[in-house]
Amino acid sequence: MSTAHQRLERNGIGFALMILFVASLGGLFEIAPLFTIENTVEEVDGMRPYTPLENAGRDIYVREGCYACHSQMIRTLRSDVDRYGHYSLAAESMYDHPHQWGSKRTGPDLSRVGAKYSDTWHVAHLANPRESVEGSVMPGYSFLLENRLDTQQLSGALTALRRVGVPYSDDQINHAARDALRQADPLADYEDDLRESYGDNVQVRDFDGQPDRLTEMDAVVAYLQMLGTLVDFDSFDAEANNR
Repeated sequence: MSTAHQRLERNGIGFALMILFVASLGGLFEIAPLFTIENTVEEVDGMRPYTPLENAGRDIYVREGCYACHSQMIRTLRSDVDRYGHYSLAAESMYDHPHQWGSKRTGPDLSRVGAKYSDTWHVAHLANPRESVEGSVMPGYSFLLENRLDTQQLSGALTALRRVGVPYSDDQINHAARDALRQADPLADYEDDLRESYGDNVQVRDFDGQPDRLTEMDAVVAYLQMLGTLVDFDSFDAEANNR
């Protein structure tokens, strides 16, 4: 060991400052290149902001702490891809504030859960998990079937998201409560209006089995059934291979 290094180790303040300098230098080399590119998240066809009903479901998902047991980040490892599906893309979380990435998996990753199970299965599973999955340690959320969704808060939620970059229009914000009711109404002819506002991949139906009430269960199931359904991964992979 050199004499200079020995002297540095004996000087606690100097050693701490040197560590800070080296760490800062490494961070600078990683962060500085990001300022030279227009967008750090690659644009992917199919991605769109959440509908008011889906966003409400996501807020309830966060409120109930579902992220503590379920990640939404499929890594590129073969074990992840074989079990859960296509690896996660950064673009899939471009409208998430906060995102639901992570590695904690008491329960399975939910990135591709959309359309994997029926609405009826999701409602039954959320209400009483052990009736659907033997030995599940997941708590029950039957109260979601009883809680009416507070639609008066939806416009405010979309306004807050627009302030952090989510491209909601004035019309989408002003009609958030109406659009949430319409998305869960299977009998009314609102599908074309919702798809004109949010894109072709909006699911319109009664999600909780109670067509006469808009509940928090409607919102959570709408959110879960959307996860992983927006991107055509076959087309994405083909395009990526041709670059």
